[in-house]
Amino acid sequence: MNPNGAIIVQSNLEILVEIHNPTYEAARDAIAPFTELVKSPEHLHTYRISHLSLWNAAATGLTAQDIEERLEAQSKYPVPSSVISEINDYMGRYGLLKLYKEDDNLVLESTDPVAFLEIINMKEMEQYIVSLLSDTKAIVDPSRRGMLKMMLTNSGFPVEDLAGYTIGDPLPISLRETTLTGKEFKLRDYQKEAAQIFYASGSEKGGSGVVVLPCGSGKTVIGMAAMSLVQTKTLILTPNVSASRQWIREILDKTTLTADQVKEYSGEVKEIGPVTVATYQILTQHKRTKKKGADEDENEVEEVKEMSYFNIFGAEKWGLMIYDEVHLLPAPVFRLSAEMQATRRLGLTATLVREDGKETEVFSLIGPKKFDVPWRVLESQGWIAKANCSEIRIPMEPAVKMKYALADMREKIVIASTNPTKNEIVQKLINYHSSEHDRVLIIGQYIEQLEALSKMLDIPLITGKTPNKERDTLYAAFRAGSLKNLMISKVGNFAIDLPDANVLIQISGTFGSRQEEAQRLGRVLRPKSDGGSAFFYSIVTQDSREQEFAMNRQLFLTEQGYAYKIIKRGDWDVISRTPEELQALRAQQAAEATQEAN
Repeated sequence: MNPNGAIIVQSNLEILVEIHNPTYEAARDAIAPFTELVKSPEHLHTYRISHLSLWNAAATGLTAQDIEERLEAQSKYPVPSSVISEINDYMGRYGLLKLYKEDDNLVLESTDPVAFLEIINMKEMEQYIVSLLSDTKAIVDPSRRGMLKMMLTNSGFPVEDLAGYTIGDPLPISLRETTLTGKEFKLRDYQKEAAQIFYASGSEKGGSGVVVLPCGSGKTVIGMAAMSLVQTKTLILTPNVSASRQWIREILDKTTLTADQVKEYSGEVKEIGPVTVATYQILTQHKRTKKKGADEDENEVEEVKEMSYFNIFGAEKWGLMIYDEVHLLPAPVFRLSAEMQATRRLGLTATLVREDGKETEVFSLIGPKKFDVPWRVLESQGWIAKANCSEIRIPMEPAVKMKYALADMREKIVIASTNPTKNEIVQKLINYHSSEHDRVLIIGQYIEQLEALSKMLDIPLITGKTPNKERDTLYAAFRAGSLKNLMISKVGNFAIDLPDANVLIQISGTFGSRQEEAQRLGRVLRPKSDGGSAFFYSIVTQDSREQEFAMNRQLFLTEQGYAYKIIKRGDWDVISRTPEELQALRAQQAAEATQEAN
């Protein structure tokens, strides 16, 4: 116990951290390896100890005694005995089971004969065991390494995987000091640290895991840094073609690799090279094959669906796989990951929140969380833009309110999300952010709503049906500044490199998706060339199901320390200024920013 300590450990496994305490930074750094940040408001941060966070810590080499000592050294009050007991119980389970290679066999071993007996007698274990070697060792099926790990983790017995990795085809690669575009390039400290923690000097203790950082913080750079450490043939998986091409541009700009070494494999281009950037969709795409009946002359055929490209990628000698936006990993790609456990795997994401609750699958098949930094910390250091978040609540006009009252639950969501009054607010916001420095993205869920608004405002719209060539042209015009306003459907949620976008207007979203809210804010978080702030507006129909979903959508960002300013109808004058008033307001904001900087 430390009377001057910055933390308060509670019996529910939550830890409160006083930000203004002189020992705050030391306390934060001490507990970060075995906790998860769940709330970071201005004065008091809340961390949580979970089973997964304890196993993540154990994977880095921390022991239960290490954690107890850190809590005692930093805690203002005595640490509850129930917390110590829980830590010892669950930390003790990590390392209880180990996977390793012995004489070309994959061996599962336990340090506890009683626990091992319990585990091997589980009905689910029958399909994995090849033979028993002793009362603590068994040979298991190497082709099912991933599925075994996932099953045991779900059963409360995470496996320490020390079986190592295959050596992929070698690929010399270095990071440039000056990019091809002539800019100085240097890894930020946290980017270097993230890559080195993942690599772990090439030992079997590294090589699989997830880096969690906000959009705009340079996760792509971390991926390239990992490639430069591993020096091997690499497969990069992305959410869409635009993201794939962004990766290719970045790799060619910032590494010594050349265009003939970096290839795209998508629905449009199918080339494999030393570095191949593919989409999740191409991996999960099906093809139809015809199967003849018993009678060769029979006219009827049966169409059989099968995965088209798994075998193509599985046959290559990859030394590293990078999963961009790993929280989006489709179930079929989990299957590929389960089959490629002998390949190093790096997951990159802004949030490990999965609405389907499959965080355990990511932990088991990709690896534990290796590195993260709170969003607000990077904001305070200037690595991501300061964000102003507002929720604009609008009423329903009488006709819409009547339609809403008579609708079923699903229809209510659509009616509230496509409330026509939103068009008026979007127009006001476009006028409000009309300076030469503003770049505005408008994003929504419903195509008809977007198409009508696009026509009304004469703003180009990108949807899933927009050809990639046209998308690239519009994105390039937006980056260059010749296009100031751009409208996108949910295809714009992920991995779009639009660094000068500083305003995002969300007119509708996917129910209560926390990860989508985080990703959309991330579209405008890249640091601005003029040092300006980012603005995130979410337009929500008041007293509706949409407002309920909005509260859940904002949860993750609220936990990260972002506060939403609520703007109701009576306050709309805030976004209804005349050009002269706006000019005066911006001059005042610039003066305040200068004063704050000094």
